Amino acid sequence: MPFVNVKITRDGATAEQKAALIKGVTQLLADTPGKHPATTVVVIEEVDTDNWGIGGESVTARRKAGK
Repeated sequence: MPFVNVKITRDGATAEQKAALIKGVTQLLADTPGKHPATTVVVIEEVDTDNWGIGGESVTARRKAGK
């Protein structure tokens, strides 16, 4: 039973986009290693940009700096 945890920043992914992610990841696991879609679990976690860091600074700060 595959378990996939997708982490994205909490800044505007719509319910439709999240549904497409779940469907796409499930399909990828069915197509590539042949995992059964009915037993595939996909969880999307949304993280505040203040709590997501890249290169020693938060995503919030990077976006404000235009990076």
